Amino acid sequence: MHTAALPDPQYQPEFYADIAPKRLMAWMIDVGLILGLTLIALPFTAFIGLFFLPFLYAILGFAYRVMTLAGGSATLGMRVMSVELRNARGERLDLGGAFLHTLGYYLSCLMALVQLGSVVLMLTSERGQGLTDMVLGTVMVNRRI
Repeated sequence: MHTAALPDPQYQPEFYADIAPKRLMAWMIDVGLILGLTLIALPFTAFIGLFFLPFLYAILGFAYRVMTLAGGSATLGMRVMSVELRNARGERLDLGGAFLHTLGYYLSCLMALVQLGSVVLMLTSERGQGLTDMVLGTVMVNRRI
């Protein structure tokens, strides 16, 4: 699944150094940003959004993740942590790749055991990939500065 376009963890380990904790921190930043977007959106729903708050959060979160991943292959949290997603060809994600990655993330969040398995894979695989990453062939790498 991986090509020569992706950094090899044996010969270029700096691309994968500390990826798991950086992913966690990026995720926490993104959760905070999405929560903020949700709170900002509430008045625009005449506070009716309070009745379906988890759904509103999920919709805004999905749109946020797809748009930011398609716009720079990283969410704002990922950018703060200096990491980005690359596809199997070593390229930045396009809109389709961003949509599929976000869809995979949301599907895994719906099933606790799948999400737990994905976290275990991030901690143990040589490229720090979760389940969605393995299915799509994407990798999270440290950005070149």
